[in-house]
Amino acid sequence: MDSLELAHYITEIIVDKQGEDVLVLDLHDITTITDYFVICSGTSRRHLDALQSAIREGLKKSEWSLLPNSLEGTPDSGWILLDYNGVIVHLFEPDTRSYYDLEGLWKSGRTVTHIQ
Repeated sequence: MDSLELAHYITEIIVDKQGEDVLVLDLHDITTITDYFVICSGTSRRHLDALQSAIREGLKKSEWSLLPNSLEGTPDSGWILLDYNGVIVHLFEPDTRSYYDLEGLWKSGRTVTHIQ
């Protein structure tokens, strides 16, 4: 499995759980910390929790049996980060996403997927 395949698989899980404004950024040419960011918004703290649970369970039960290397943030903070080495997933409440503006910060990354 490569990082792009993983990013697409995570995106499918997010879309199935009604995640909003899903963005996959290719960061190969601008950083060595990861290959892709998957960024999305949840409609509430409960929704953020459901999204992160679905991603964790989906990848754990997948053919790859993946667990995140780290999990940071909580639904109450408005930002949850799941680190899968080549793919880092950012789950935001809309206001928190706007405040931190990762899309602007990493604007030199190539957009692979954008589902609104």
